Amino acid sequence: MEFPMAKIELSNISHTYNPNDLNPTYALNPFSMAWENGKRYAILGPSGCGKTTMLNIVSGLVKPSEGNILFDGNDVTNLITEERNIAQVFQFPVIYNTMTVYDNLAFPLKCRDFSKEKIEERVKSVSDTLRLSSFLNMPARKLTADQKQLISLGRGLVREDVAAVLMDEPLTVIDPDLKFRLRRNLKEINEQYKTTLVYVTHDQNEAMTFADNIIVMDQGEIVQVGLPKDLFERPKTTFVGYFIGSPAMNLFETQLSSNNSVKINDTIIKTNTNLSKLKNNNLKLGIRSEFVKVAKDESENLLEVNIQKIEDFGNFKLLTANMGNLTIKSKVNRETEIPTQNVKLYFPADKCCVYEDSKLV
Repeated sequence: MEFPMAKIELSNISHTYNPNDLNPTYALNPFSMAWENGKRYAILGPSGCGKTTMLNIVSGLVKPSEGNILFDGNDVTNLITEERNIAQVFQFPVIYNTMTVYDNLAFPLKCRDFSKEKIEERVKSVSDTLRLSSFLNMPARKLTADQKQLISLGRGLVREDVAAVLMDEPLTVIDPDLKFRLRRNLKEINEQYKTTLVYVTHDQNEAMTFADNIIVMDQGEIVQVGLPKDLFERPKTTFVGYFIGSPAMNLFETQLSSNNSVKINDTIIKTNTNLSKLKNNNLKLGIRSEFVKVAKDESENLLEVNIQKIEDFGNFKLLTANMGNLTIKSKVNRETEIPTQNVKLYFPADKCCVYEDSKLV
């Protein structure tokens, strides 16, 4: 049974690797979501958070303890991998060393009785995109590890009839200089062929520069799904704020001051959030270093600080400042003049996020 170019739905999925235990530990806690046809998704999180388990459930390598997988409304939960029409690219290259590069790329198409003309067309297109054209007649065993991974990627991309291409940390063995170009190539392939791409990574930079939508996971939970801009500007939990961004989001313990203001030490910070229903339990104020500015003529939301360190990164300066026992990071234009004394940092109200029990208010 084939489900080419399918909408993939994960309905009430959960999974444990020890189902017979009285209190089993879940690698994936219950969740539901849908992957739209032709989009790019990244599953992002630290090691052991459940990323690969989710991917393996979709591919059929793992059957979920509970829930169903649907391709365009067809239940495929009990179908084996070969019956799901999924292409997979693993962390380490899986290729046929005795075959040429051309035969490796052509193999999935030959197995499905594609015409010689169609095979040549697809192999040429993918090999051109991945810069493999000059290696087509070379035995795969003679290539470097990163070149072999390109073949593995190419084998997943050469088919136009797959429901999705699932990639589990596919650039781990790729030379760092090639990673940016390969992510760009994958985006070009997605735009050209409208192939659904699902990309597992622990690297926030890979996820943010690749995906239309990012699924952030932590300890078996999906903590936020959204556009890179959403995850950066309005992280739904302090974990997302900490995990996304470099440096991590500034987070400060705080107390309520009024319906839309909080207090850091003795400084009042206005926000654009209605805080009237909060109970003042375990509150934190979060703001990205990109939004913290050296004050000029602002009259409120000012924190008087001592500058501890200024690092010049070429296209920006990173300030590390202290206010009492608090450390504040601020990214500023490298041309910004930093006062030597009486330095004040400005927190724009619309960029301030308030968290209660680690969740965005």
